[in-house]
Order: sequence, then structure tokens, then C-alpha cells
Amino acid sequence: MSTRGRTARTTRATEVAPAAVVERLVELACLAPSIHNTQPWRWRYDGARVVLEADLDRLLPAEDPRGRNLVLSCGAALHHLEFAARAMGWDVDVDLLPGDDPAVLASVAVARDAPRPAVREDLDLLRTRCTDRRRFTAWPVPDDQLAGLAALARRWGTRAEAVTTDAARIRLELLANRAVTAVEVDGRRLLEQDDWIDRPGPDGIPSALLPDDPDPLRARSRFRPGVLEDTRMVIHGGDRVVAIGGALDEVGSWLLSGRAMSAVWLEATRAGMSVIPMSQPVEVEGIRQDLARTVLADVPEPHLLLRVGWQAIGRSELPRTPRRPLAEVLRRG
Repeated sequence: MSTRGRTARTTRATEVAPAAVVERLVELACLAPSIHNTQPWRWRYDGARVVLEADLDRLLPAEDPRGRNLVLSCGAALHHLEFAARAMGWDVDVDLLPGDDPAVLASVAVARDAPRPAVREDLDLLRTRCTDRRRFTAWPVPDDQLAGLAALARRWGTRAEAVTTDAARIRLELLANRAVTAVEVDGRRLLEQDDWIDRPGPDGIPSALLPDDPDPLRARSRFRPGVLEDTRMVIHGGDRVVAIGGALDEVGSWLLSGRAMSAVWLEATRAGMSVIPMSQPVEVEGIRQDLARTVLADVPEPHLLLRVGWQAIGRSELPRTPRRPLAEVLRRG
């Protein structure tokens, strides 16, 4: 499947979204998850189409030298914009990788034939979604629900697989812990991670949202300890995992996987589940290859893993990660 070209078309549209609607859509798109909450995107609006650009100044050279996680983050923001547009009663025409500029990831036209009522529940879903790093309950997500999330990811042009067998889960746990150990001894990565914790600006991750456990044998988070409760291993008893990837490990495929990640995350949130991205096994190349060879049957090039589970306590009181102001991420022309 080509990752270039239009993926959704609007026909007979007579009304182009005004600037005020586009601004609202970009605000909602920027609620998307991103690596370390770097928010590595910029948007440009020329009166006809909204252009998504990768903000390459926010690339993490130690952890993400190829930009895979950056593009995944941008893909999630693109899907958030598409989801928000439909929730607000607009159609979208998405053109992926529309030109030769490697920073330009997508061009989107927002239009409609006639006004439609907004779907308030979907708009609320965008605001509700968050990264809740607290431990999951011991009650696992049923296999059929997990398979449904993987099927949803595949509808966005990806390869996706639910990790459900005991043998695969044990192997994945071993690989995940090897990956986190590799990260823990990489000083450049650790310095880069610390740089995105408790930043003074409208990005990064507040330490109040990080697991609280100073014992390195217990806390297997990619970040240093914070103030949230966590448990012993990277993958716990009640966790289930969905792997998302493709046939290729390149920008176009990463963009599709980012859109799929957003779609899966929003649907899981709708069902009351929580999602935590786990990219460390993919960031360590040797472990990524072992993952594809020994754990996954249908994902030859894994781009990310999503831990999925149930939270015992609601998310409503968790602080939200900050967001860059609209004037910083959207420009006209």
C-alpha cells in the first residue's frame, strides 16, 4: 500500500471551513499524545488547506535519531484533527506526504455539503484522553476487545497485532525489560529525558505524572521517579499489548501508525480503558528485530507497542500535560 496520496475524499463540498473552525480543529489536534510531550508539529493554513509540518527542532537526537517517534506523534495529531473535524460536522480530504519537503507530512482540506450537528461525545473524548501512567488493575482486557483494537489499527493501513498468548507475552516482557535496561545505562538518553521533565514552558511532562519509586529494580519507567504509584516490571499481570507497525520502517508507514495509535487510543478511552505507549523495545534496533521475529506474526516492522488495561481510579483528577499556545503552532499563508 502506498503511503502517499489522498486517503479520504470530500465530494460535492460547497462550504470551506472558515479560519475560526480551522483554529478550533488545530487546538483539538494539539491535544494528541507525543513523545515526552514534545508536541513536535506545526500547522499552516492558506485559506484552502491545513498543512501539517514536522517541527524538526523538537527531534530528540539521543532517543529518536531517525525521527520515528516524532512522526508517530505527528500522525496522532493528524488523526486528532480528522476526528475533531468529523465530530464538528465537517468532511476531510487528507493528502499524505504531498510534496518533496521532508518536513511536510500532510495537507488537509476541511469542507462540507451542508451543516451537520456536532457530536459532543466525540469532542469530549478528545479532551478526556490522557496518558495515565499509574498501574493497571490485575483484571486483563478481554482478548476479543484487544483484537478489536488491533483490527481498528489495521483499518488505518497498518499491520497490527494483539499479543495474547502466554508464550508471546513472556517473551515480550523479557525483551521490554532488556530494552529499558539498555536505556538506563545510556547517559545521553537520560539527560535528554530529564530535559523534558518539569520544563518551565508549555510542553514536557510534569513530575506529578510520573511513577514514584526510587528503587531501580522496581521502577521500570523510561523516566526518573515522580509521584505516581507504579509496580515492578515494564509489563504487569493485568497488562495487554497491541503492536502497531507496517511492512516498512519509513516515514510514510510511521505516519499511518501514528494515525492508528490515535484511533486506538480514543476508542480505548471511550470503552473506559487506559493506554500507555511503550516505545523502548522499538528504539533499540536489535530488540526491535527480535520482537518482530520471535513475538509478532503479522507485524514485520513494529513501530510502537501500546499497553492497554483498566485503571482502578478515574482520570478526572490527574493534572493535564501543558500545551503550546495556538499562536506558536499555527500560522497563516
